[in-house]
Amino acid sequence: MLQSRAHKVFGLLAGLILVLILMGFSVVYGLTEISWSMAYEALFHFDGSNEHIIVQQNRLPRALIATAVGASLAVAGLLMQGLTRNPLASPAIFGVNAGASFAIVLAISVWSVTSLSSFIWIAFLGAAVVSTLVYLLSAAGQGGMNPIKLTLAGAAMGALCMALTQGLLVLNERALEEALFWLAGSVQGRKLEWLFAALPYLLAGIIGAFLIAKPMNVLALGDEVAKGLGQKIMLIKGVAAVLVVMLAGGAVSVAGPIGFIGLVIPHFARWLAGTDHRWLIPYCALLGAMLLLGADLAARYVIMPQEVPVGVMTALIGTPFLIYLARKRIR
Repeated sequence: MLQSRAHKVFGLLAGLILVLILMGFSVVYGLTEISWSMAYEALFHFDGSNEHIIVQQNRLPRALIATAVGASLAVAGLLMQGLTRNPLASPAIFGVNAGASFAIVLAISVWSVTSLSSFIWIAFLGAAVVSTLVYLLSAAGQGGMNPIKLTLAGAAMGALCMALTQGLLVLNERALEEALFWLAGSVQGRKLEWLFAALPYLLAGIIGAFLIAKPMNVLALGDEVAKGLGQKIMLIKGVAAVLVVMLAGGAVSVAGPIGFIGLVIPHFARWLAGTDHRWLIPYCALLGAMLLLGADLAARYVIMPQEVPVGVMTALIGTPFLIYLARKRIR
C-alpha cells in the first residue's frame, strides 16, 4: 500500500503515464501494422490513406472509448461497493446491464430500431429506468434502504429483465442478430459520436463522485455512526445511486454490457491507496482505464485475424477474482 501523500501522488502520475502509453499501443497495434511515426502522421497530417483512415476512424475512437468506459465502470463499482458495503457488489447489481440489454432488444423487436446510434439513448434509458425501480424497491417499506434490500431488489430486477430479454430473443431471431453486436460488450466499431453523446453524463458522474468522497468515507463507518456525525445518509445514498446510473449507464450505452471492471478494480485501488475515497476515485479511474485498454489489446491477438469481444476478456480476468473473493468471504 502507498502510505504517504507523496507516494500516492507519484502513483497517480505513474498511472496516468501508463494509461497514455496503453492508448498509444491501442492506436498502433492490431491486425493492420501501423508504425508510431505513421500514427503521428495520421493524427496531425492526415492524407486520406488507408492506414490514416484506420487510425482516425477506428483505432483512436477505440482507445478513447476504452479509456472513458473503463474509468467510468470502475468508479461506478467503487460507489456501488461503498453504497452497499458489499465487496462483491458491482454496477450489474443495480440492474444497469440487464435494464440496458432489455431496452435494446425490446426496441429492436417491437419498434424495429436498427440504428446503432439510437441504441445509446435506448440503453441509457433502460439502465436508468431499471436502476430507479431497484432504488425505489429497496427504499420502500419499514427501515428504508439498506445493503441487503438493495442487493435483493437489484438481483430480482436483473433476473426479470434477463428473462424477458431471453424470451424476446427466442421469439425474434432478427432481434438476436441485430442485438448481438451490442450485447457482446465491445469497444470495436464504436464511433466517437457515441462517446460524445454519453460524455456529459460520464464527466458529471466522476465530478459528482469527487464531491461526495468525504460523505462516502463517513458512510463506510456505518449508518448509525454517520447519523451521529450529522450526515444525511439517505441523501448521500440517493446521490451515490444516481451517480452509479450516470456512470455505468453511460458506459453501457456506448460499449454494451462489459462486466467485472466495477467488481475487480476497487479492490486493487484499495490495496494501493487505502480506504479514503478522495484517493480511491482517481485510482479507480486510472486502473479501470488500464484494465479495459489492456483487455482490448489482448482481444485483438487471441484468435487473430478475428477478435474476441472485450467483454469476454474482462470476464476471463474477473471470474477467478470473483471466485477468490467469494471463497475469502465464506471463510
